[in-house]
Amino acid sequence: MDLNAIIESMETSDQDAALMALQTYNKKMTRCFTFTTDEEEQREDGKLQERLGELVLGFLERDLQPSCQLACLETIRILSRDKNNVAPFITHTAMQTLSRHAGIAISNGNVDCEGSVVLVPFAENPDLEVIVEALKSICNICLHNKVAVQVGQDLQLIVGIAERLKQCGEDQWNHYVRFFDLRLMFLLTAQRVAMRTQLLRELRGVSLLSNHLDATLGLYWPDTFEVGRAGVEVDPDSEEPAELPPLSREKIERAMEILKILFNITYDANRREVDEEEAAAFRHLGAILRHCLMSSTDAQDDTEEFHSHSLNLLGNLPLSCLDVLLMPKVQQGSIEYMGVNMDAVNMLLEYMEKRLDRGKKLKETMLPSLNLLTESARIHRETRKFLRMKVLPPLRDVKNLPEVGNALRNKLVRLMTNIDTDVKNCAAEFLFVLCKESVSRFIKYTGYGNAAGLLAARGLLRGGGNPGVYSEDEDSDTEEYREAKSQINPVTGRVEDEQPNPMEGMTEEQKELEAMKLVNMFDKLSRSNIIQPMMLGSDGSMTQMNSGDLRRMRDQIPQGQQLHLQTQLRLEPQQEQQEHQKEQQDQQQQQGSGSEDEGEVE
Repeated sequence: MDLNAIIESMETSDQDAALMALQTYNKKMTRCFTFTTDEEEQREDGKLQERLGELVLGFLERDLQPSCQLACLETIRILSRDKNNVAPFITHTAMQTLSRHAGIAISNGNVDCEGSVVLVPFAENPDLEVIVEALKSICNICLHNKVAVQVGQDLQLIVGIAERLKQCGEDQWNHYVRFFDLRLMFLLTAQRVAMRTQLLRELRGVSLLSNHLDATLGLYWPDTFEVGRAGVEVDPDSEEPAELPPLSREKIERAMEILKILFNITYDANRREVDEEEAAAFRHLGAILRHCLMSSTDAQDDTEEFHSHSLNLLGNLPLSCLDVLLMPKVQQGSIEYMGVNMDAVNMLLEYMEKRLDRGKKLKETMLPSLNLLTESARIHRETRKFLRMKVLPPLRDVKNLPEVGNALRNKLVRLMTNIDTDVKNCAAEFLFVLCKESVSRFIKYTGYGNAAGLLAARGLLRGGGNPGVYSEDEDSDTEEYREAKSQINPVTGRVEDEQPNPMEGMTEEQKELEAMKLVNMFDKLSRSNIIQPMMLGSDGSMTQMNSGDLRRMRDQIPQGQQLHLQTQLRLEPQQEQQEHQKEQQDQQQQQGSGSEDEGEVE
């Protein structure tokens, strides 16, 4: 049955005929996700699809049998897959109709006498299949059209969804209703800042979604920031940590949608001041996220995606709230360091190394965990010492380059010269923090050549600088390092094999001639703008050299050697004359401004 025949059946307004036609169409198009690419045919089909959409929406305004309601909504879901033909569904009337069938429409009064939001009752015993189809249709429409998102904001759909999420403990809503509620909330918050703010502020989104995540995972709280899984018994005599049963696919799907929404509304939480109430909500959420990191599913891919969303959200939390990662008590089988439970930190480190070993999309897959480890190490002494023990153990291998090898230190040093600026900066920052921001220690473990990028960016090429606020502890050297320390090349970070002296057997005149050849080559490259001579400034950063700097360097050379440099380093006569005149003009201007100032004082 083609579209024209279906439209004719709908135009008769006969419910049975319309039901039969729509069921036939839905069965035929249920697996159709691509549409015609021929322009003329597409225009014709588009007109017919829009007409069918208008007729179906008109039917939904009538008092229909549940089966006919369901067929109409299935047709809208299929039609809304075509992003070019959603015009009938993006009006306020159409979205209001769909939201009413989805059970998330807000009544005109908005609140009852107790101040609670009132949803428009669609039926005394709502058909869950009808609700799910309506939610799917709204999701498709909002995904493909920004106007529909604005209409959804006008209709306060996010308030209706939030109100139903508060009923997370009730059994009347099945998995699909809950999942598509969350999916629609994610789509709305992903595309509108105003709805993110509304959910965060007015609807107390962090607490609302944290409670929903708590109920979804079936958690219980033996202590304020310690989480367990309901129904999981812990054997106090066992030396192995209690193994959590895998989460079901349905729970994981809903949990990941919650994590994505929370990420949307907390994207700036670690860059602003939070009050005590917000900090408590973030700590509560952080404890749940720690449990998420320690949980798994039957499918490895689902587990990795779940952990990835958990890590991304953890990175949004204020740094002061990350202490919840270390709060659980040490139990039999836990990883303990300095009396602190390091299970979560160790898991983060292993997760980061796995992504590093894969070597694909490091910026997207590895940086969130590496950034989180860096900030945790910066503010928590126990975390930093544990990570340093794992990543930068006492140095024994002094014969190989720091970037050569399969140890985690070697892998991270290799990243310090990665072509992606964000990746190399993040890797360098992590190692720098583990070295307590000590330049000498950083160079010891990475080599000056690898460390130069970070040191130049921070103005630390001369060494020194503010090492930050870190506890005092000694950097214990191994016997192998102490014996070879004087022979280690600080640039490469290893003991170099003895190389023959290339100037052996040369006279002083020959050595000076070779040096001047090198100077001439650099000078030629500089004049051709192939290289830019740089010098180390007083603040430790690299600055551009000019002719004045060259003259000052020449003046510092012993008098007997200046004659050679004057002939070899001289700029082009015309260029040098111009720069000399410019310097004289600058001096005159300075003298003139000085005399003017004196006149004003008088």
